[in-house]
Amino acid sequence: MALKIGIIGLPNVGKSTLFNALTKSHSAEAANYPFCTIDPNIGIVEIPDSRMEKLAKISKSAKKIPAAIEFVDIAGLVKGASEGEGLGNKFLAHIREVDVIIEVVRDFVDSDIQHVSAEPDPAEDVETIGTELILTDLQTLEKRGADFEKRARGGEKGAKIATKLIARIRQNLETEKPARSMKIDDEDETKILKELQLLTAKPLIFTVNVSEENLAKFDAAEFRQQTNLSEDEKVIPISAKIESELAELDEAEAKIFLSDLGLKESSLNRLIHEAYATLDLITFFTSGEKETRAWQLRKNSTAPEAAGKIHTDFERGFIRADVVAYEKLIEAGSESVARERGWIRSEGKNYEVKDGDVCVFKFNV
Repeated sequence: MALKIGIIGLPNVGKSTLFNALTKSHSAEAANYPFCTIDPNIGIVEIPDSRMEKLAKISKSAKKIPAAIEFVDIAGLVKGASEGEGLGNKFLAHIREVDVIIEVVRDFVDSDIQHVSAEPDPAEDVETIGTELILTDLQTLEKRGADFEKRARGGEKGAKIATKLIARIRQNLETEKPARSMKIDDEDETKILKELQLLTAKPLIFTVNVSEENLAKFDAAEFRQQTNLSEDEKVIPISAKIESELAELDEAEAKIFLSDLGLKESSLNRLIHEAYATLDLITFFTSGEKETRAWQLRKNSTAPEAAGKIHTDFERGFIRADVVAYEKLIEAGSESVARERGWIRSEGKNYEVKDGDVCVFKFNV
């Protein structure tokens, strides 16, 4: 299943333009009025990975299959959404379904593009959305807390843990701090937090939509100070306009365009990789004549768990994995040379797969 990322923000901040650039489509309407997006737009985006091409060349693969991310363009949020304003309740329900949130904040002035306020104010935008998500989570805790308290009085151990955790989270939210800012290491509490499906517990990346001339000189530290964000919050500048233009170009033309702007890579690529890393995901590969394929995997996952990404039978009947690091395979130039040099290792059930590992799984069902 593809990693699911929700794009949120106030109306007319560039969400749909960004979504169309990400998915290289025009499936999301980008219009100069609030709520032109009502039902969420969904698109699958391949994760850029330069390693795929080199691996496919070594293996003489017939095709390449990259890992993918599912992006969801969610309707614009307005003040009062937690009380049902605008498309509030519908909007908030869609956020619960995603793994990571990308919050688009507008930081450019354009008289031709309306803003819900008199003019764009990043600090106000961040505060508005943050407040609505916190208020929604407080409502969730009020409903779920009553149930857990009742079960705790009946002596249920898990409910007692949940009741104490909810009290801590509520105190945190009431000081205008998101649930993701809390340090929770206890396994039981982690499980309960996931069950609560709090919006502010989800990983969040702030994507600041700036003008073309301000993209290269954007200062993330200054933006955090301006919007009262902590140093832990991830902030990535992007020009939705530039990215929409890049989406119309082929690879060679895009490189020239980026070079002319003084940029090394597309902001979208950086955003995709940041979202990938936010969930502690790595990429391992399988590569042969039939195909070279990239697979998503949580960090610290074992070889059998990696095998299970390919097929559940592979995990159930796992025997061992032949593993070589991507860099070593490229240096060798072929699987046979890598094997001669002893760079292909036979790993057992306890081996933790590393980013870039190229694997062949042995199994018996």
